[in-house]
Amino acid sequence: MNDPIATGLRDALDGHYREIREEFRGQADPALLLGDPGASTQEQRERVTDQLGKIAALGHGRVGFPAAYGGTHDYGASCALFEMQGYGDLSLLVKGGVQFGLFGGAVARLGSARHHDKVLSGIMNAEILGSFAMTEIGHGSNVQRLETTITFDPATDELVVDSPTPSAAKTYIGNAAKDARMAVVFGQLRTPAGDSFAEYGVHAVLMDVRDGEGNPIKGVTIGDNGVKGGLPGVDNGTFSFDQVRIPREALLNKFADLDSDGTYHSDIANENARFFTMLGTLVRGRVCVGGGAASAGKKGLAIALRYGARRRQFEAPGAEQEIVVLDYLAHQRKLFPLLAKSYALTFAQNSVTETLQELHGTPLPDGQEHPKEAIRELETRVAGLKAVSTWHAIEALQTAREACGGAGFIAENQLTQARADVDVFATFEGDNTVLLQLVAKGLLTEYKEMFGDLAMADLAGLVTKQVAEGLVERTAGRAGLQRLRDIARGRDHESAMDDHGWQLSMFEQRADHALETVGKRLRKATKDNGFELFNDAQDHVLFAARTHVDRCVLEDSLEALEQMPDGDAKTLMGKVLSLYALSSIEQDKAWFLEHGRLNTSRSRQVTATVNQLCQELRPYVHSLVDGLGIPESLITAPIATGTPSTTFA
Repeated sequence: MNDPIATGLRDALDGHYREIREEFRGQADPALLLGDPGASTQEQRERVTDQLGKIAALGHGRVGFPAAYGGTHDYGASCALFEMQGYGDLSLLVKGGVQFGLFGGAVARLGSARHHDKVLSGIMNAEILGSFAMTEIGHGSNVQRLETTITFDPATDELVVDSPTPSAAKTYIGNAAKDARMAVVFGQLRTPAGDSFAEYGVHAVLMDVRDGEGNPIKGVTIGDNGVKGGLPGVDNGTFSFDQVRIPREALLNKFADLDSDGTYHSDIANENARFFTMLGTLVRGRVCVGGGAASAGKKGLAIALRYGARRRQFEAPGAEQEIVVLDYLAHQRKLFPLLAKSYALTFAQNSVTETLQELHGTPLPDGQEHPKEAIRELETRVAGLKAVSTWHAIEALQTAREACGGAGFIAENQLTQARADVDVFATFEGDNTVLLQLVAKGLLTEYKEMFGDLAMADLAGLVTKQVAEGLVERTAGRAGLQRLRDIARGRDHESAMDDHGWQLSMFEQRADHALETVGKRLRKATKDNGFELFNDAQDHVLFAARTHVDRCVLEDSLEALEQMPDGDAKTLMGKVLSLYALSSIEQDKAWFLEHGRLNTSRSRQVTATVNQLCQELRPYVHSLVDGLGIPESLITAPIATGTPSTTFA
């Protein structure tokens, strides 16, 4: 890359995992990572399975697994690699995510040596293909109420896996319809206790679902979800179990185990705590889904921006040529704020990836544990970022498609398939609305811990004081951000629009006030009216969660900006992040006006500054696109490369 500004931008976005990103760029062969959107479902599935084996041969399947079994790089690096793979075919991305992330990750993180010795090498090499069988027809988000049963039979020292009702069938399971030989199956573990059973909650087992000839084993019924709205190369299917007997040792026993006499052992006595600890070890899936979707959105914007920089439409009076469409403010308004958000979300993604490695990928000395508060905050951030990133990707790809007109609807220009594929990212690894509720629950838990059972009058006074100081301090030790706060201009200063300290203050005020008011609103809840109050406050709850995520994204972005070396790239990045912040403020103008954070004059100034920033970024569009770090070999859209095609016929 000969453009020093683009190089500086890319280096900043690459962050801690620059090495593996560069490694991927050097391996980014279109034949290996892209697909043919015109092929049949069967052809797509065959192609993706073949490609999966080839990327495993390159070592992609080993990233993040234990070194003792041939794993390479660290745990967080697997998330960075997944992001890079998001620039390719999303069917291959998801197929690999199921194989190496969900299936392989569950075996690695929930199992022990008795499982690792048997299957980890084959999983990493894609010789043993598998599924992650959690979701059921009747239960998706509410995993704790899965209906599948895993019953210990002391007479034979076996576990019996069963689907007791039609709604207990596992569905939407990747790899199930065609390829999976094994599966990690989640269900309710129980042991005989007199005339009934002792229940231990949701656990997972590693079991065969097909024999060596590819046929379902006895008692396993496998179905095919068929043609989907996207991801045609992923063989989603169903599993039903009819009293399938498997060895007791099939129980993934990192957190709990059964003796041969049925005695249950776990170092975590509380069932709820045990359940959330098990699921918490799988948080990487949400980190990856958000990052992979965001990459697809970046690629779509890159295609649309390159096309917009050369496509001409309508002429100005006295001009010899028609005007390049990206010179129109309306076109800039479509694309530049989304590009700015992509930059900002990348910094936030880098932050959670590094924290994931610290808390889940870095072992501590015996007897030491990472602080539960830090783990809870990571899970909250990951849930929120996944929701915001996947919704952003959907919006970015739809807008990019529209910005390219009819050319954007031609399959070879890579936008339509990506838009169809990314749609489901809003619901797998957690429905986005449910995830934002999870974010709000985490914030309210912290809120309750801070304020306890104070009377309302006392609470109001304490809240006022806390909001003035920053209700939930997220940035302890982040000196750069504190400096921005200290030097921020007053909110009535007309020149404050491009001041990052002022922007951060606006994000903080919005998030703090939303949490404060929803907390006070829900303090009235009792056992009798709790659900009704929470349900009536859903819009408020979701707003509090979303503004918290926005705040975290801006904090991570500004911290990354502070760490960039001085120069043109840093100056340009500052403008990009100002556009992200002001676009968000503009979208919530009604709130800022209603709550006295903006007056009408400054509200108009926000819009004027957004327009100005779009125009200031226009001359740097190629640097901004190149700075995203997308492998050029994977941008094959003729409208982005200038290659003659049917698009221009």
